[in-house]
Amino acid sequence: MTYRLSTSMTVALALAAVAWLGVAGPTPLDAQSTPRTADGQPDLSGTWNGGRGGGGGRDYTPDEAGNISSLSAFRPCHPGQECREAVNSERDSGLEQRVAGEHYNVPLYKPEYWDRVQNLDVNGNRLDLSGHCYPRGVPRMGAPDKIMQDETSVVFLYQRMNRFRVIPTDGRPHDPVRAQDVQWDGEPSGHWEGDTLVIESVGFTNESWLGWPGYFHTFDMRVVETVRREGNTLIWQATVHDPDVLTEPWVMEPVRKQLNTDPLARLVEDPPCDEQDMEHMATRERG
Repeated sequence: MTYRLSTSMTVALALAAVAWLGVAGPTPLDAQSTPRTADGQPDLSGTWNGGRGGGGGRDYTPDEAGNISSLSAFRPCHPGQECREAVNSERDSGLEQRVAGEHYNVPLYKPEYWDRVQNLDVNGNRLDLSGHCYPRGVPRMGAPDKIMQDETSVVFLYQRMNRFRVIPTDGRPHDPVRAQDVQWDGEPSGHWEGDTLVIESVGFTNESWLGWPGYFHTFDMRVVETVRREGNTLIWQATVHDPDVLTEPWVMEPVRKQLNTDPLARLVEDPPCDEQDMEHMATRERG
């Protein structure tokens, strides 16, 4: 048997549905398609929080024999839980960042260069220029903290040392002069591959490191970054090409950052760097 609704009843049902949707509120952004600019590209603009750090983290849970895999046996203090002082936390951090394990991803150097990596690592307090008020550089500085975007470029802002990068996104070739320069952040050229922004940078100084444990690179390093947005999540990843010293390109772990939806969100100015500690270092340990 077929039932037919009158026109008035159909209209009433439609109005009721509209009213219900209004009460239910808008669909969360993460469930919608990624916001786009007027020219149809994903909108990367915004302040992006989190995503710092790396590695697999420390395990402070005792095993069956009561052993803790952390030298410091440090436990963060939470309400109602036991906490312990981080006596040897720097030793923990140093050990974790040097050792390749299940949760670690390190650049693979040619055999003849591992002695140099080890020497830089052991003497990092003196030789790692990021500890002497120099920039970390690309890709070590990681994902941006804020992005501003227009039709032909993006601007990456980094709170650490108040640094910025202006990156063309229209596929223009590298500037022939700057591509041969020696810069901390390199000479970038970006283009869109679907919904992913791909940034290739060349023209680096060899004074920056890829990572804390002495991971050096040459003047000929080439870095390819990918940036994409999925709802309120920004996903950044970098691949380092340096065949003179690496056996294969180093694909860094992706970094995920969340959009700060506060319309008044801002980056806090990083105070000027004034290095005063190195001359007082009693050991070579770093945290």
